[in-house]
Amino acid sequence: MEREEASVVKPSRPSESPKGDQADIQAVSRVSQILALFTPATPELSASEVADRLQLNRTTAYRYCTSLAAAGLLERAKEPGRFIPGGLLLQLGAFAVGRRRVVNVAPRHMQALSRATQMSVVLCLWGLTGPVVSRVEEDTATVVVVSVRVGSQLSLDAAQSILFLAYHNDQLSMERLLATLPPERREQLRGQVAHVRDVGHCSLSSTPGVVAVAAPVFDEYGICATVAVIGTDNALSMADDAPELRQVMETTRLITSELGGTYLPDRPNPTATP
Repeated sequence: MEREEASVVKPSRPSESPKGDQADIQAVSRVSQILALFTPATPELSASEVADRLQLNRTTAYRYCTSLAAAGLLERAKEPGRFIPGGLLLQLGAFAVGRRRVVNVAPRHMQALSRATQMSVVLCLWGLTGPVVSRVEEDTATVVVVSVRVGSQLSLDAAQSILFLAYHNDQLSMERLLATLPPERREQLRGQVAHVRDVGHCSLSSTPGVVAVAAPVFDEYGICATVAVIGTDNALSMADDAPELRQVMETTRLITSELGGTYLPDRPNPTATP
């Protein structure tokens, strides 16, 4: 009589649920949306305010906020029921900014530019969906000081935004940003971007009464920052022959050189119309 060999059937590993994966992705996306609500103008929020701004159920918003506080991404504010950015965000933010060499190279050049123009000078880095003010040098000797808060994200209408739109390496992401705008504004911005690629700088008054004269900074990987002089419209000219524009571009050339980058405005634009 033949012996039958017993076969061992290994239990199959349960396949990961696509629905579970999707839920994880949505949770990460929701966390980023909540954290993005905190700005210099909105330093703290309640769970109900988070719910209203993101159109969430208030219980869900509260659960997210308390979980983020437990993880160190948020902290409870002095006022009960309110939250502020947490220590882990501070740690990650300091690390992220510290890795940008331009933050260490630019300040002395910005100080010299501020003294020369007698105006405020702003350094911006690219954030998630726009330029973020990373450093400001003010000339406090003048009667009127125009400034902007560090940490502020500028709108796509700003001169610094148009420079990033023109020179950013990831042009697909830039197009996606433009696609969020109304058609008329989108085409207007595309025209401004094309002009910037021709001239290598941008002077705009996106805030009534305030002018920004800006130029790009490049490291070995491409555009890494913008430097802008800001002032009142009766003190700062947007003309192409304005002395402040020449000084801004000289400053960004110097910073680019120290960073080992190529100053693209000095190279012919292959897409320029003859």
